[in-house]
This record gives sequence, structure tokens and C-alpha cells, in this order.
Amino acid sequence: MKKKLLALLMIVVFGFSFAGCAGSADTATEDPAPVEESIIDLTGTTLKVFVAYGGIDEIFQAFEADTGVKVEYLDMSSGEVLARIRAEQGNPLGDIWFGGGVDSFIAAQNDGLLESYVSPEAEHVPAKYLDPDGYWTGVSLVTVSFIVNTDRCEEIGIETPQTWQDLLQPELKGEILMSNPSISGTSYTILSGILQSMGEEEGWAYIDQLNQQIPYYAKRGSEPPQKAALGEVTVGLAPDTGESLKAEGYPIVSIFPQDGTPWWPSPVAILKGAENLEGAKAFVDWCLSEKGQEILRDNCPRVPVREGIEPPECLAAIKEAKLQDIDFVVAGNVRDSVVEQWQTKYGE
Repeated sequence: MKKKLLALLMIVVFGFSFAGCAGSADTATEDPAPVEESIIDLTGTTLKVFVAYGGIDEIFQAFEADTGVKVEYLDMSSGEVLARIRAEQGNPLGDIWFGGGVDSFIAAQNDGLLESYVSPEAEHVPAKYLDPDGYWTGVSLVTVSFIVNTDRCEEIGIETPQTWQDLLQPELKGEILMSNPSISGTSYTILSGILQSMGEEEGWAYIDQLNQQIPYYAKRGSEPPQKAALGEVTVGLAPDTGESLKAEGYPIVSIFPQDGTPWWPSPVAILKGAENLEGAKAFVDWCLSEKGQEILRDNCPRVPVREGIEPPECLAAIKEAKLQDIDFVVAGNVRDSVVEQWQTKYGE
């Protein structure tokens, strides 16, 4: 009996010894199995987008082809989107805000209306084009241009305007069109750029003179370049360079103001309370990816924010442009007060 018990104990001891040796050998020679990240299948889901961007049908079609996410969108100026999401108080009828003036995004951020998301693709974007906490991320750079009808210049007997001061010529009274800065991110950027570059007193004095040249303020940022192309005004103050209008044969040229060109990073942001949060994150990632940046550039000619992506040929002149030094955080923080002051002075 004692011999049997001794044999049993030896088997148990040796069994544990071998198991321990096997475990030590496995630990020493094998790496732990990698933990696979769960991939969410977004195919067939719907993303609702507020958008102020060109070439949107082609852009959204490419996004859907890559991700399987369907897109429904409303084309709205950034001021309109800001007013809407403020009214919705964190219960938005959309998931993503795509394009527009960065000032409105910063105002929405201050109001707690945006969701923080730092995309892994953001590491390829210079810090000055994004919010460090991921509340908004620039996807392209937008410049303000003078869209000038050259035939109209000849009719009224002036040279093509090259500077902001040139816009104050008597011959251009009633010949300049700009959109309403309370609605349009482009026009608010013009105001902010002038006020920051000239200073408050001189800036408002210039805006007062410019106001005398403008017959009315358009409700959409796309209206001034279209009116200039048609010859209804001589100069339209607009984002980008009017490439699509040039391609249609209109007699226009695009001028970057030599005494300071307003510009801004056109952002994308996730709205607080977004229903399709994962789809929204996927859209941000896609916009900042190499492929997404190329698709944005090719369908809406703007300078990409991602390092290593070449700008479109039509914007080659931007390398020579004198870009205004604009503090976008300041512009966003004072947006409401500046717009209110403008409305008091010039609003209808």
C-alpha cells in the first residue's frame, strides 16, 4: 500500500514538473497571440451630413464605395448650420458637419455641440489645421479670391483689381458682391481677416467704405462668383478660384489680394449626439486618408491638409500669395459679437 501511494505521489510531482517546464518553454519561445481589433461593418448604415463643400455628390459616392455607408446630406452655409444645431441643443438631426468656416465650428465647440474625436490619420496633418482635442479637423485650405469679370472691367474702364484698396475705386460702386457674414463662413473670414490685419478701428473704417460699394449681401457664398461670371457685377468675393465657371467659358479671372489673402482650414466635425457615431468617425478617417484627400482635391480644387498630397495645378499661384496671419481661435471666440456689430451697422 505504501509503495502504491509513493508511486502515485511521484507521478503527480513529475506531472507538475513537466507542466511547469512546458509552460516556461512556451513563455520563453512564443510571443503572446496578438489581440485583434474588432472591425465594425458599416455597410448599409446611413450618415446624415450638413455640408458646405464643392463636388459633394462625387465625394460621397466615393466614400460609399469604400465603406458601404450611405450618405444623406443638406447643403447649408456654416452660419445656418450653427444656428440649427444651437436650436437642436445637442439633439442634432445630423451626424457630421462637413466644410464651411472654421469660426462657426469653434463657436459650436465652445457651446459643447461637437464630439471629440482624434482620428489616427490626423498625425499626418499639421497641428495648425486642427483642434488638438479633436473637436474639428481641417480637411482642406480655402482662400478668398476676387472673381473678376474682365469684360466688365473693360466696360467700366478699370484695370483688374489686385488689392483690397482697389475695390474702393469709384467705378466699382455697386459692382462688388459679397455674401452675408452672419450666414457665410467665407464672408465672416473676410471680416475677421480685415479686422485682425488692420486692427479694429482701421478695419471697421475700411469695412464701412467697402459696404458703400456693395449693392446687397447675398444669402449664399456661391452667389457672388456666379453674378460676377454673368457680368451682373464686376467682382465677386468668393472662396476658391471659380475653376468650374472658367471651364464653362465665362470671362473671369481669379485674384489673390496682394495686400493680404484671407484663408482658413475647412473642417469636418462630428456633431454631439450623432446617431451613427462609428460611421461619422469612418468619414473623418476617410477624409484625412491619402485616397480621401486626393478625391477631395480632385472634385473640389483646394489645397489638401495632409502632408505629401500635392495641391491642384489651378492653385499654383497660392505659393506666391500673401496669406493673412489669422488667429482662428480668436475669430471663433468673437464671432457672435462681430456678426452682431456688422448686423447693427449694415444688416437689413
